[in-house]
Amino acid sequence: MPKHFLRRLALACLACLAIRAQASLPDPITRAVREAGLPADAVSLWVGPASGGEPSLQHNPRQLMNPASVMKLITSYAALDQFGPAWTWKTDAYLRGQLIDGVLDGDLVIVGSGDPALTWDRLGQWLRDWRTRGLREIRGNIVIDSGLFAQAPLNAPFDEAQHRAYNAQPDAFLINFGALSLRLNPGVANAPVEASVLTPAAPLRIVNHLKSMPGACGDWRSGLRGTFVPEGNGKTAGLVLTLEGRLAGSCGERQLNLKIDDSLRWAGLVIRAQWQEIGGSWAGEVVRGNATAPLTAFSSWESPSLPEVLRDMNKWSNNVMARQIFLALGADGAAQSSEKSITRLQAWMPAQGLDATQWIFENGSGLSRIERTTAAQLGTLLRTAWHSPRMPEYVMGLPVIGRDGTMRARLVDTPMAGRGYVKTGTLDGVKSAAGYVLDAKGEWQAFAVILNHPRAPAAETVVDAVLRWIYGL
Repeated sequence: MPKHFLRRLALACLACLAIRAQASLPDPITRAVREAGLPADAVSLWVGPASGGEPSLQHNPRQLMNPASVMKLITSYAALDQFGPAWTWKTDAYLRGQLIDGVLDGDLVIVGSGDPALTWDRLGQWLRDWRTRGLREIRGNIVIDSGLFAQAPLNAPFDEAQHRAYNAQPDAFLINFGALSLRLNPGVANAPVEASVLTPAAPLRIVNHLKSMPGACGDWRSGLRGTFVPEGNGKTAGLVLTLEGRLAGSCGERQLNLKIDDSLRWAGLVIRAQWQEIGGSWAGEVVRGNATAPLTAFSSWESPSLPEVLRDMNKWSNNVMARQIFLALGADGAAQSSEKSITRLQAWMPAQGLDATQWIFENGSGLSRIERTTAAQLGTLLRTAWHSPRMPEYVMGLPVIGRDGTMRARLVDTPMAGRGYVKTGTLDGVKSAAGYVLDAKGEWQAFAVILNHPRAPAAETVVDAVLRWIYGL
């Protein structure tokens, strides 16, 4: 048989495979795509049995797309695979000076570990440990060593909502995800909105210009803004928070989380408030520094285990937690950086059946304009994780359809509620979802769907249509 004929035959077979990969979408999904105003090439989809075998549905499966927060799936699995389920972050405090009769005549040094889950209440527990070890008064400074993370380059703002907590930046000593939490009560229309602080911080002054208004609640966060300005220096270094905007009375009580850019000042405010609350005194201020001399730890704080951290991260799609974990993937005994993490991930991926050329990383959280992958690669990742010893911890951390996290209000009144674990993602121009669904036949299916189009963020109905089709509705 002539070689040129064999070559044409091979090319024809490849073309058939390509056509199959671009197969028409099922009618319910096609209808949802059309009603959402999306062109077919804005949709990338892969569905197949979690255990393996031929995919049951593919559409543009190898098209590089922005996956938004679905990118957290690979950050999560890489961390579980490389660190194991017992992994924790350990933050140490050292004394520079003598501790006599409860008084430290010198500085206390904290060496940041990159702990992604050091909330204000966990910090408070750690401060109580200081007290039980005999420390009552700190006459020097509290020195924060954040040298574990390489200095990040200054980037242009991700979007216009720089005050929103999802824009918080990583820090080796990150307190409460770099954000202040407020409780808002709108009351009656045109009345002031009551704002109370949920995160202990001192000194903190609030200038509240929030007003309530009539009407539907809707996207209430978009109507609010909070701006932090430094106030005072040294021991009196604090923040002034100015709140502006309007909140519909129909919203009822809400919690608003606001990013704080100055992580050092923020750490000082939270430590001072809670240290005073438990009867401690502190004469100095919080400063940056290095724990250069060999020291013995006075007190240590250990984070929750990695699966617990991943659960908190993925259920609510916490970007800064993902960025902290992503940086840990590049640990080599020196300053951690995204570049090191990317290099490590690319070397690790082939053993997982993943094609490193089909992944573009920036920070591992999905809060990025440049991160990319394909639905087919996400399908491979989900299948690899399904067969891994770490599968239970991996799946446990994902939102449950109709029950919790970012999926708590989705498909609540359908047979699918409680029968799937789905990571979601949303950015300007992006809507995505990936995970596992237990279908009506009792078989676990893995899937990934990515929509990239200006209309995509409003196209939740397309994702729901995919989930319904997988289940068998």
